Amino acid sequence: MADLPGYVRACLHSGKLAFLAILVSGGIVLQILACALYNNWWPMLTVMMYVLLPMPLLFFTGSDGSSLFTGSDSGWVNVTKFLTGASAIGSIAIPVILKHAGVIGWGALAMELSSFFVFVIAMMCYIGMSDEADYSML
Repeated sequence: MADLPGYVRACLHSGKLAFLAILVSGGIVLQILACALYNNWWPMLTVMMYVLLPMPLLFFTGSDGSSLFTGSDSGWVNVTKFLTGASAIGSIAIPVILKHAGVIGWGALAMELSSFFVFVIAMMCYIGMSDEADYSML
């Protein structure tokens, strides 16, 4: 990509950012529709886990986000991996538990889980883009 002109590179970066924005917006819309269509706002409990999900990454890894993908023996990296995994499992477990308890229906469960997977795809795309210097926040 180094041989492309600057305006083409800027256009490609803008397209990637637009794709990320569409993914995140789609996840939010699915989250709200899971509640609004079935007139039951209990599935919004999952939003709490979506807020908690990036917190360990922000607080414990600092500027070295690449250490999460290595087999390091650092205690803080292990704590970060554990807390991030617990938040991710909680994002799936809350709607499943609500369905098991009979609080929400199958449609709301399907929308909640599809919202989670859309957010996961958005995070994976962001991680793939964060290798480039323009998008790096960590």
